Amino acid sequence: MTALIEGLFNGISIGSVLLIAALGLAIVFGLMGVINLAHGELMMLGAYTTFVVQNVFKPLGSPWFDFYIIFAIPVAFLVAALAGLVLEKGVIRFLYGRPLETLLATWGVSLILRQFVRSVSWMLIISLVVFCLLFFGGMTVLSRRPNWSRIRNWAIAILIPLSAAIATLTGFLINKTGQIALNRAWFSARNVDVTAPSWLRGGLKILGFQMPYARLFIIVLTILCLLGVYWFLNRSAWGLRIRSVTQNRSMSSCLGIPTAKVDALTFALGSGLAGIAGVAVSLLGSVGPNTGQNYIVDTFMVVVVGGVGNLLGTIVAALGIGILNYLIGSGTLALIFTSTESLKPLVDFFLFFATISMAKVMVFALIIAFLQLKPAGLFPQKGRTAEL
Repeated sequence: MTALIEGLFNGISIGSVLLIAALGLAIVFGLMGVINLAHGELMMLGAYTTFVVQNVFKPLGSPWFDFYIIFAIPVAFLVAALAGLVLEKGVIRFLYGRPLETLLATWGVSLILRQFVRSVSWMLIISLVVFCLLFFGGMTVLSRRPNWSRIRNWAIAILIPLSAAIATLTGFLINKTGQIALNRAWFSARNVDVTAPSWLRGGLKILGFQMPYARLFIIVLTILCLLGVYWFLNRSAWGLRIRSVTQNRSMSSCLGIPTAKVDALTFALGSGLAGIAGVAVSLLGSVGPNTGQNYIVDTFMVVVVGGVGNLLGTIVAALGIGILNYLIGSGTLALIFTSTESLKPLVDFFLFFATISMAKVMVFALIIAFLQLKPAGLFPQKGRTAEL
């Protein structure tokens, strides 16, 4: 019984990590119909933001360092939300209703973000700032011309290569100065470690096993995110607009709802939640450029099994998949059945799958079988996305 209770807790804690990672994806994929393969990289940005905030607080010493994680949560949300907003306005906005194109575009963005984290330095940041100032400054100045609508495409075609050339030249000149501090990569390809505050180390001993404080913190953080998302979608004015656009985009537009702003806000919200998931992930292990890739498949699996766009289904699917993964992979199920001699074939069966990789195979097989019975998931989606 103790082994079962411990297995259930560890499964719930794993499910909480999946749930907080899948919350943002459930909003973006479920409510907007966008297949965002860069969602894992938005989680990675949140994890690296936690690392940066930790380094900012480290020189301050105790007790300030013990509370850096509280400051890292809103900062990671804002960084990931801003990245998601740029992604929506620069790429996704032109691809609504074309899921294959969004899949390919966001896959390319995920590769760019991973390489950006490996290569980012002050030289690269200065070059990007120069490009943005030249391009967006030029667009702002030219947009005041009375014939702007006619020359817009020509302006973009000229400003992009011109701004890129000047920004590249700026980076080349900085590199020639030999300033090592400006050229050194911030993170490089190596993994970085996030040190948990003192109050998140250790665990709470109950019934002969220890519940780590870090996982309890993640469970509490997940509950708070769930309550926040539920309140926002069901009690706020913008949440009402989001649900309205989800149900009927054309009618919402006719009633004066700014659908473009709703799309941008929805994508930013989902991306911000991915950033918070990155904070949670950083407490469980080292952070690297490929951190998000370890969770993206599982989070999509949670959203599909739960029912695309349904928060309740996402909760049930995340907890169910997390518990199954741990009970099978840790050998807990095999241990439970060992007391009965007649169940030895069943014990041997579960012992064969008692590894992390084989447990994933087993869970995938169960999900495939489940989707044969309920292809729309536990709670099928309703609205305009379901009609596509």
